[in-house]
Amino acid sequence: MGCLYSKGNVRFNKNDEIYDIKETGKQQQEEKKKKKLKPSISSKPFPRYLPKKAQNARKIQAWWRGTLVRRTLLRAALSAWIIQCWWRKILAKRQEKNRLMLLHWMAQETRACVLIQSWVRMLRIRQYYCRLCYATRVIQMSWRWYNCHTRGFFQGTYELEGRKLRLQLDIFLGSYVCRISDCIPLPIKN
Repeated sequence: MGCLYSKGNVRFNKNDEIYDIKETGKQQQEEKKKKKLKPSISSKPFPRYLPKKAQNARKIQAWWRGTLVRRTLLRAALSAWIIQCWWRKILAKRQEKNRLMLLHWMAQETRACVLIQSWVRMLRIRQYYCRLCYATRVIQMSWRWYNCHTRGFFQGTYELEGRKLRLQLDIFLGSYVCRISDCIPLPIKN
């Protein structure tokens, strides 16, 4: 059975049936008087002095309720502590995994940078080396050309007579001419 008060209207629910009662001002005053006359259970004064047994029983009940509350709180605190420890462990694992992943990524990036730098240095040194080789060839060609023109040049003829090679060389060194003649035997093939 339920009751809902609103602006002097009373609505009762009883076994899924609804009854509306309109209260008047006189009825409300009478109800108030009846309530004042009827002593309620909660309005009884609590006795201050109880028998010794009742006091001891109350103390034991209070101690037992306190023990139960403390146990419940301790269990809740321990459960929270276990969950916190587990969560901290999970967070530490995640942080370690992220740290290792970042370290691996940084190592890869560093390796790639070093490789690119070494390739660039190699290309620059190779270009420098090729320029030096080209300059060396130019200098050598110039020197050989100059050396041949200043020192002279040579001419020669050769003849094959049987198993001998007749060779004649003429070397011209400015106004000086040197003539070399020789006869060289050829090896015999089987």
